[in-house]
Amino acid sequence: MVENQVSNEILLNIPLRKAKLSSRKRRADSVMAIIKEYVARFTKSETDKIWIDTKVNEAVWSRGRTKIPSYIQVKVIKLQEGTTEVILP
Repeated sequence: MVENQVSNEILLNIPLRKAKLSSRKRRADSVMAIIKEYVARFTKSETDKIWIDTKVNEAVWSRGRTKIPSYIQVKVIKLQEGTTEVILP
């Protein structure tokens, strides 16, 4: 975690069922975009300033590219400088 002042910290359950509408070979890729859009909507931040931890990426890819989880629980930390971190709780 970056050593800055934490301004906001929340837990989110992100539904990932929308990614199952995409092709089987692109499901895990579209999950990362869905996570960024969902976090941006709840934290009112820009999608290019959202940093997703590698542990979240490994949790999505744990069963492979085509068998994604239906939802994921993440901890969102919004820093004062404007960046947002997405980590596992």
